[in-house]
Amino acid sequence: MLTASRYDITHVYLDNPGPLLPPPGQPGQGNYLVFWWKELALGHLVIEPGPTLTAVAYWAALTAAIQPAVQHYKSQQRSNAPEPAPQDQEHWRAWLGALLVAWLPVPPSQVPVSVIICTRNRAPQLRRCLQRLHMLPCAPTEIVVVDNAPTDVSTQQVAMEFAGVIYIHEPRGGLDIARNTGIMAARCPVVAFVDDDVVVHSLLLYRVWEAFQDPATAALTGLVLALALQTEAQVLFEQYWSFNRGYLDRCYSTAYLQAAPGQAPPVWEIGAGANMAFRKSIFKQVGYFDERLDVGAAGCSGDSEMWYRILAHGHTIRYVPRAIVYHEHRPAMAELQRQLYYYMRGHAAAALIQQEQQLQRGYARHLYLNMPRYYADLLRAGFPFFPRRGRTLWAELTGLVSGVIFYYRNRTSKPLR
Repeated sequence: MLTASRYDITHVYLDNPGPLLPPPGQPGQGNYLVFWWKELALGHLVIEPGPTLTAVAYWAALTAAIQPAVQHYKSQQRSNAPEPAPQDQEHWRAWLGALLVAWLPVPPSQVPVSVIICTRNRAPQLRRCLQRLHMLPCAPTEIVVVDNAPTDVSTQQVAMEFAGVIYIHEPRGGLDIARNTGIMAARCPVVAFVDDDVVVHSLLLYRVWEAFQDPATAALTGLVLALALQTEAQVLFEQYWSFNRGYLDRCYSTAYLQAAPGQAPPVWEIGAGANMAFRKSIFKQVGYFDERLDVGAAGCSGDSEMWYRILAHGHTIRYVPRAIVYHEHRPAMAELQRQLYYYMRGHAAAALIQQEQQLQRGYARHLYLNMPRYYADLLRAGFPFFPRRGRTLWAELTGLVSGVIFYYRNRTSKPLR
């Protein structure tokens, strides 16, 4: 639970020698700790402002935070070695290192993956993203920058700073239009999408390539960690809209759509478009991104609708927490409100498009019954002051209404297939 207005993010590497002590807190500021073993993220812990945790309490909270991931890797390894007490740090570190070594291979210098970045008038973020991509020890074969309906030449200028970057000008506005343009230009069998406002982890492209060594994998989403939590807007986004889907591998198949007959399968929970990848051949089978969605602003709708379509065609999507990016949340409240307006607009339109495809899935019921109930409860709980969560309610509600109107105005237009 995030209750403060700002948090320091500290990355704690458990493989480092020396005592592991709780970090000192700043007055009125919390700590958001991410625990790692080398390049593997194992869990996180939120420490709210207040008295510093004792060493005993900190160790108990730390081990509880990483225990699900540790047990997951242990079950994959089928290890029967007893786990030492965490307080015995030397033996515990040795045990953890032996358990996790199988997930820390030496990657090749390059993998056959095309990275696609769809961007518009965000030159500083794009430059940082490209700088990081060019520093990776395991590089992609190509990087494609799709400049989506720009109003200046700043994106092109940044792309030209980096050798080998393929720059494409796409005059038609819309994120999914840009995505499709990037797919058709990509030359590798795997295409990975990253947003311009992410910083990629050093092994991201290796982990993407690794996942597609399984021929059953049609698509992938990965772990998205917050880059900073220094403003109220960033904290609110991470608390209520986080892209972080946890530290355990998950596999989604057609069974995910059939788990609750008549209820809308929450495909939006599969991952985030800021960190996703596809086997390029899958688009010939299920079609490209629906260009009616994500028009004018990035949102979480074109991606989730694509995941729904992939599952409906009988394919498999994997969530891989070792494929990691760090996302820069919008720092200003006005930016967050605008972002959530378009998120909910896209959510409503995507739900109705998915309802078109299979009427029995229950997306209309989700949109017209469940969502009003959900927001009615939020309005009752926040009345009359609407603190924190209430700061974005109006943007969300108007976004939902806008999405329904958008769908009915555009439902006769044909998506790209």
